[in-house]
Amino acid sequence: MHREQIELATLSLNSKNLCYAADALVSTGLANLGYQYVNIDDCWGESKRDSQGNLVANRTTFPSGIKVLADYVHAKGLKLGIYACSGYRTCTGTMPGSLGFEQQDAKTFASWGIDFLKYDNCYNDDTRPTIRYQVMSRALQMAGRPIFFSMCEWGDMRPALWGAGVANSWRTTDDISDSWASMLKIADMNEVYAGYAGPGGWNDPDMLEVGNGGMKFNEYVVHFSIWAISKAPLILGCDVRNLSNETRQIISNEEVIAINQDGLGVQAKKVRMEGEREIWAGPLSGNRTVVLFVNRKPWSSTMTAHWDDIGINSNSQMVEARDVWEHRSLETHFQEKLTTNVDPRSCKMFVLTPLP
Repeated sequence: MHREQIELATLSLNSKNLCYAADALVSTGLANLGYQYVNIDDCWGESKRDSQGNLVANRTTFPSGIKVLADYVHAKGLKLGIYACSGYRTCTGTMPGSLGFEQQDAKTFASWGIDFLKYDNCYNDDTRPTIRYQVMSRALQMAGRPIFFSMCEWGDMRPALWGAGVANSWRTTDDISDSWASMLKIADMNEVYAGYAGPGGWNDPDMLEVGNGGMKFNEYVVHFSIWAISKAPLILGCDVRNLSNETRQIISNEEVIAINQDGLGVQAKKVRMEGEREIWAGPLSGNRTVVLFVNRKPWSSTMTAHWDDIGINSNSQMVEARDVWEHRSLETHFQEKLTTNVDPRSCKMFVLTPLP
């Protein structure tokens, strides 16, 4: 199953704001670009289950329940996600976890029309995640409705090594924060497992911080570029109701999204590092190659990608280079290598297409 682009509403958590988020996905055109999920995070439920042991939506913030919200989202042509935890309580401690209630909760989610489950790892009984997550995986498979299973295990037991048989995506890292240093740390951690992602499931380096204000425009471009070539789920963590032009420019780049969604589904990885200068590359469908130049330095740098590093079989192969952030194909064709200048804390990304 191919990963899908996902919209995570980090708004004040109530049904009204989630409906506004769904409206915004449609009105901004993001839905047409593939951002199709509105996901409810922690704190959506009451502190206790009902007398039959069912999870109950918070009566103040979701007075009409989750099913009504799901119907609204589905009427927009979108999908609804929800949050649960493989422990006794969710990570905020405010509502019950699903440990021991996996089948019951999976059936509840299916009856509400849920399409996506983020399944966290707090307050557990110290049973191995390989066991706890498998229980919910089986429960979802028997629930009678397709539900994307996003396993948020934090990378504790290297879920990339075993997640493909359990989930659709798996977190390879701890939580990201909205800073240059955190983003790069998370990217480095996730890249280690590049060889384990593919059509059977996807490495998830946590949500995108683009638009939240902690980084500069060029740093957010690096962030979005690395997530795109890593074939990560594109989970927006910003308020889609109030997008700046710069944020919209980044998250709406159709050429970059197409790289993320490429049918070959191979996660790119670092092929050469020289201090804080990195070349990332990976194959795309149609015998193409994506190459990303990342300059972590606080000053500009000239960088070179060599064919034998990035996976082009013959140094004599001539290629056309398409700059996917500038939306232009370079007039010069290249053989053996591609050299470019990269601004401080910035990147350049090209799709290389072999010429006859």
